[in-house]
Amino acid sequence: MNTVLHGVALMTRDIASCAAFYRQALDFTLDASGDLRTLRLGAQRIVLTPATGAAYPEPRASNDPWFQHLAIVVTDIAAAYAQAMAQGATAISTGGPQHLPASSGGVTAWKFRDPEGHPLELLQFPPDGTPARWQGQSGLFLGIDHTAIVVSDTAASEAFYGTLGFRRTAQTHNHGPAQTALDGLATPHVLVTALALPGEAAPHVELLDYFTPPPRSGTWDAGDVAATRMIFAGSSCLARDPDGHYINLRD
Repeated sequence: MNTVLHGVALMTRDIASCAAFYRQALDFTLDASGDLRTLRLGAQRIVLTPATGAAYPEPRASNDPWFQHLAIVVTDIAAAYAQAMAQGATAISTGGPQHLPASSGGVTAWKFRDPEGHPLELLQFPPDGTPARWQGQSGLFLGIDHTAIVVSDTAASEAFYGTLGFRRTAQTHNHGPAQTALDGLATPHVLVTALALPGEAAPHVELLDYFTPPPRSGTWDAGDVAATRMIFAGSSCLARDPDGHYINLRD
């Protein structure tokens, strides 16, 4: 299947306020049309979509089954962290940005939420480990590297996204003190699997399979704030992956 990942849709109860946060906190810009609903950061975009259902669930955890975050590449994570916090971000990570060991990618990362509860992540690559697509760019916030989803069975999810053309590009077992602080969870152990489409550098997809602590159960509907979804080219329909994450297949 020839698939193109157009962007990621965020469900929101207030498009104007949501757009203001992403523009002021994370330096997104309006689409060329000037429409508040489509925001860009570098070559990637998010689409703000009216939420008609429930607010983001409480309590909130990094291993919730509906968890889906956007990972944003930055050039100075301390400055990006300060800017996001000043504009109303809520930290998921404890103790600020965390430097992960080489076995977990060697990046410095920080997880947080926007004012409606959507999870996000800042990523700063080490100077000698920055992917080519992010090299030579200027600015504090560069673009969306990936969207990550919590899954219960990596093999099943990998097979599903394989039907859309995704192929595994990396896999790591992440655990230890830095992962604990990053996730804001008690001693997490997570299998992280990166999937990418041929010829598309970013964003890619990451599967987060938490062995510990196990995700709690729960459901969410298409109109809920938590129903973030990837927007793909293809037939016009709204579908769900094996764990219930919504995906939008469209022309």
